[in-house]
Amino acid sequence: MPHRSMTVSGVEVTPLCDAVGSMGASIRRPPAEMFVGSGLRDEPWVLHFHCYLLRDGAGRLTLVDTGIGAADSPASSWAPVPGTLAGELAAAGVAPAEIGTVILTHLHSDHASGAVADGRPAFENARYVLQQAELDAARDLMLDEVVSKIKPQLHVVEGDAEVARGVHVHFAPGHTPGHQIARVGELAVTGDLVLHPVQLDDPAIRYVYDDDQEAAARTRAEVLAELRAERAIIATAHFSEPFLRL
Repeated sequence: MPHRSMTVSGVEVTPLCDAVGSMGASIRRPPAEMFVGSGLRDEPWVLHFHCYLLRDGAGRLTLVDTGIGAADSPASSWAPVPGTLAGELAAAGVAPAEIGTVILTHLHSDHASGAVADGRPAFENARYVLQQAELDAARDLMLDEVVSKIKPQLHVVEGDAEVARGVHVHFAPGHTPGHQIARVGELAVTGDLVLHPVQLDDPAIRYVYDDDQEAAARTRAEVLAELRAERAIIATAHFSEPFLRL
C-alpha cells in the first residue's frame, strides 16, 4: 500500500513504494566505499525505491519517476525487480491511462525503467518530462529500451520550467548531466540529489555512482541550503521514510 499522503499548496502528494532491497552483486559495494568519507559501517545498504503521485485540486495527475520496471527491465541486473508501481497506483485508485504528466528526474534504470511496459509507454496519455541535457546523454539500454519507446510523448525542457499546474522542475545536474528535481510549493521531490541521510549532514560526501562527483556535491550543497532556508520538505527516492522537513 502507498505511504500516507500529504497536501501541499493544494496538491495531494502520495509516495509510492516501488521496491525495497539491496543493490545486486554487479554494482554492490560496502557503504563506506560508495559514500566517500562518510564513515559508514560496512553493513548492507537497503534502498527504498520511491515514486510520487501528485494530484491537484482539479484531479489532474502527475507522476514523478517510474521505478525499476519489470523483471526484464534495464534495472534487472542490479535492482530488486519487478517493481510494484502498477499495484501501488491501483491501491491509490489510479489507472496508468489517467496520468497526464510523468516527470523523469533522470534516466538511471531505477528511476525510469517503469516508463515502458511491454515495449510501449506505460502511461499512454502522459507527457514524459525530461531535461535536454539528460536526453543528449542517453546511451545504451536506457536509450534503446526506454527513450526510443517514449520518444513521441517526450516533453523536453531546458532548465527550470512549470510542467503542470503548480508543478515545476528545476535543473540540478551532477548525479547525471540532466538531473532535475520537482517542486510543489514547499515540497521538493529530490530524485538522486541526496542518496543517503549522511549527505544531509555533510553534502560534500560524494557518491561513487554520481556521473560528476564534484558537480553533484556542489549542486547538493546549493540546493539543500536553499531548501533549508525555506524549511522545505523533501520527498526522497531512497530513504526509508519518504518525507523529511529540513
